[in-house]
Amino acid sequence: MSTPAKRRLMRDFKRIQLDAPSGVSASPVPDNVMYWNAVIIGPADTPFEDGTFRLAMQFDEQYPNKPPLVKFLSTMFHPNVYATGELCLDILQNRWSPTYDVSSILTSIQSLLNDPNISSPANVEAANLYKDHRSQYVKRVRETVENSWNEDDSDEDEDGEDEEDDDE
Repeated sequence: MSTPAKRRLMRDFKRIQLDAPSGVSASPVPDNVMYWNAVIIGPADTPFEDGTFRLAMQFDEQYPNKPPLVKFLSTMFHPNVYATGELCLDILQNRWSPTYDVSSILTSIQSLLNDPNISSPANVEAANLYKDHRSQYVKRVRETVENSWNEDDSDEDEDGEDEEDDDE
């Protein structure tokens, strides 16, 4: 059954397929347009450069009048990302507008990577390092970038270990 939210998400999907912003991609999971997988590539000339960060986007029937739930599946060390992967980003909370689409959400998250809001941190340790010990912050971020490469391969079972318990 087609609903306004599903029709809007299909338009968002067509738009991102035809004209994806640089460094972001997203698509609905098979058979469920309300749940999307997304990838953000860390922006050039930032500590996040070359990172491949996976996200999940969960929409409900009130979209686009209500923002999706967005969270990083990749491990992130960032002042505005909680340990759970959830984001503290104004456009996903109190500054949401129905004019935002999947592309604009992902580009906002991508720009947040190098321009954190440390006045309202989700990760106090990351915010303090960003503010007071930038070189240590950059070192921790580079570690998450390197981990992001390995996380992408985790489903491929390279090391012979069983990775299926993620679904339980």
